[in-house]
Amino acid sequence: MGKPIHYLAIAGALIAGLGAAALYGMKLDNTFGLLQPENTDVVAQGKVIYDEICATCHGANLEGEADWQTPKADGLLPAPPHDVSGHTWHHSSQLLFDMTKYGVAKAANLDNYQSAMPAYEGVLTDDEIIAVLSFIKASWPEDVRARHDALDAATN
Repeated sequence: MGKPIHYLAIAGALIAGLGAAALYGMKLDNTFGLLQPENTDVVAQGKVIYDEICATCHGANLEGEADWQTPKADGLLPAPPHDVSGHTWHHSSQLLFDMTKYGVAKAANLDNYQSAMPAYEGVLTDDEIIAVLSFIKASWPEDVRARHDALDAATN
């Protein structure tokens, strides 16, 4: 009689352990799986795309346009820097992805917001967007990357 209970207890513990491991793995994938700043191939691809498409506005060195927090004469904000001096790292990876793919207004649910930043859906693949964002994140100092990872963990 004691053996079936013993086997059930072991089976239950294994199932619980596997479930916890699966949830832990899912959390890691969702939290840190979107951007890949440690993957040199992805970062290199992102740099090529950034140089071709993004640097015109955001600067060859991620520095953005001058006076980026003050609207231009047309009412649109200049392109912000993506280096540590800007606010890019203040946004979750998912929001950065959504802003790049769908545009700022749609990603941030701002109905009447106008932005000079185009949506890249249909222009860049999801993997290309991730590569560009990974390149940007790879340029940040380790402490800023850690803060961004914590932000991602808190928003997932």
